[in-house]
Amino acid sequence: MEAPPRPLEVREQDTLHRLENDVDAWVSTAALDGTPYLMPLSFLWSDGTLLLSTSRTNPTARNLRANPRLQLTLGEVRDVIHVTGTAEIVKPTDAEAEAFATKAGFDPRRLDNYPFFRITPTKIQAWREVNELKDRVLLLDGTWLV
Repeated sequence: MEAPPRPLEVREQDTLHRLENDVDAWVSTAALDGTPYLMPLSFLWSDGTLLLSTSRTNPTARNLRANPRLQLTLGEVRDVIHVTGTAEIVKPTDAEAEAFATKAGFDPRRLDNYPFFRITPTKIQAWREVNELKDRVLLLDGTWLV
């Protein structure tokens, strides 16, 4: 039997909990010619944005430098958080970089070719079952709808 849909306030709280506590997400980028690329990456939720890092030579980094739009997904098929956003290369604060290293289990600052990318969400969707699809958009154009 399918559970009833969560109220939007609960869904927002659950989403924020996952963003703060999950370690990895599937990150989807595209090259300028449209070639898609999917890669699991660790992230840090920081002040309403996601911070991630990957090798400068990785297709994800090359794609984000050429085309800053991306999508990333947390969770499982029946408990998903789907984020659409834009990326920029940044130098994180010392506190953010340290928090990222602690959470991810590796420190990109110690590697010469690992830039940090800040992902600014433009849309966040969350749902578990079909009965939550109708109200799955929680953030749109950078504004929480709840």
